[in-house]
Amino acid sequence: MRLIISWVINALALLALPYIFDSIRVEGFYTALITALVLGLVNALIRPLLIVLTLPINILMLGLFTFVINGLLFWFVASFVKGFFVAGFWPAVGGAIVYGIISWTLSALVLGERPAPTTKD
Repeated sequence: MRLIISWVINALALLALPYIFDSIRVEGFYTALITALVLGLVNALIRPLLIVLTLPINILMLGLFTFVINGLLFWFVASFVKGFFVAGFWPAVGGAIVYGIISWTLSALVLGERPAPTTKD
């Protein structure tokens, strides 16, 4: 159930982006759901590989190159999901940052923190 709630939260975060950026468009909730799913899969499968491959430049740039990777993946997803449009690289970087912040905030509000399991001695 938690996974489905996170998926819907990410879709809602995507729907908020066109109100913040003129250069990002999402056609509807169904498109936002598909885009959130594809973004989740890309971030789970491709992003770790890219982080490892670009580790030297990421270390030299003190981790700031991660923003470039996130923006490129965001733009990459927009290139093949119909109904999701990002105008360029810098809107993709900004959109990825704001998407992450909105998603994180909504997840913290809705899902909250799980209490740590306690053991009795």
